[in-house]
Amino acid sequence: MEHMREQAEIGEYYHVYNKALDSLKMLSSTEDAGRFLQCMEYFNSVTPIGSIFEHSFFKKKYNKKNPPLVDIVCYCVNQNHFHLVLQQRIEQGIEKYMHRIGVGYTKYYNQKYKRRGPLFVGSYHSKHIDTNEYLLHVTAYVNLNNKVHKLGNSISKSSWDEYTLLESQIPSLCSKDIILEQFRSKKEYSKFALDALITMREKKKIKELLLE
Repeated sequence: MEHMREQAEIGEYYHVYNKALDSLKMLSSTEDAGRFLQCMEYFNSVTPIGSIFEHSFFKKKYNKKNPPLVDIVCYCVNQNHFHLVLQQRIEQGIEKYMHRIGVGYTKYYNQKYKRRGPLFVGSYHSKHIDTNEYLLHVTAYVNLNNKVHKLGNSISKSSWDEYTLLESQIPSLCSKDIILEQFRSKKEYSKFALDALITMREKKKIKELLLE
């Protein structure tokens, strides 16, 4: 039975996550990871853009002035599951955003791997982030999710570099100010997150705290 989601509210933050069905891998290559990130970027607009293929991703950039459905605070995309922290910008913004990603990425995946049917377990799960402390810690968990699970592969992609490297060194997909403005520097945030990772591993409270 699918987990019942609470109605997301405008301006609020949510931990959104899902996994691939059974033993399927939602990512089997760096190309797949890149396509999932394209979905995250291009489907985040109030006015739908159609498919990424139709939009000629590598030839023509979409209009970034188109208002977004959500603000992406951070993300981690692994071989069989993903985590996002999102702030809802418009009514049903998260719901519309996740629907587009689910449909768009599944279509790409099925065409590439010559299969049919759903890829993910239901649509998605979400948990309201109701305190600043929880927001800070969930970003550490998401940014370092592949290290939390000791996945150790190069296919996984996260926003960790956005939070720790200079802006000129990495393309920006996330709205990081809500987090980074609480630290004197990216280095200080990095230390906070890495310390939090140690705590999560030692206490083994990841499932209890974050509904993993």
